Amino acid sequence: MPEPVPESEHYFTADPSVAFQRSAFTASIWGHDLTLTTGSGVFAQGRLDSGTAVLFRETEPPAPGRVLDLGCGYGVIGLAVATAVPGARVTGVDVNERALLLARENAAALGLDDRFSAHLPAEVPADVTYDEIWSNPPIRIGKDALHELLLTWLPRLAPGGRAVMVVGKNLGADSLQRWLGDQGWPTARLASAKGFRVLETRYAG
Repeated sequence: MPEPVPESEHYFTADPSVAFQRSAFTASIWGHDLTLTTGSGVFAQGRLDSGTAVLFRETEPPAPGRVLDLGCGYGVIGLAVATAVPGARVTGVDVNERALLLARENAAALGLDDRFSAHLPAEVPADVTYDEIWSNPPIRIGKDALHELLLTWLPRLAPGGRAVMVVGKNLGADSLQRWLGDQGWPTARLASAKGFRVLETRYAG
């Protein structure tokens, strides 16, 4: 059995202290089978979490361009994009060093490390913009921290760009949609399934 993450230590911890145990699984995403390695101390160890599964099931891959995987974890969203869209160049960001290690390992194993890179937020140059941001955002970091996270990265959208996010209804998806609109980021609901909302936020410039 995987070692549980202590209550005080969650997947958004910068350097998890739980023993590092890798586990792999395979998922079919947008018509491609991806085998990915996950690990203890990283969100959704050994599986594709329900929210991200809804995100994939209710969307089509983005157009070629620059894509940000915000809160990338072990890299599943960004690597799915890079696999399905040969013209995509994907940057993953996360505060969890272990997640970044796994994301880089997965990119190398899939032969995608020329188009997918994973970094700490501070390592991403401030002037880089993205055509799309895809995310299963870390809602459990708290409302204030989540708002700060989104208002940090949404301005990185290029003109005409969009963000696609999946958020649990019971974790405040509808209030987040309203809040984003109030902040000048028009947000629509693309889909609703299995207790999750898929939201699309458009560039507000």
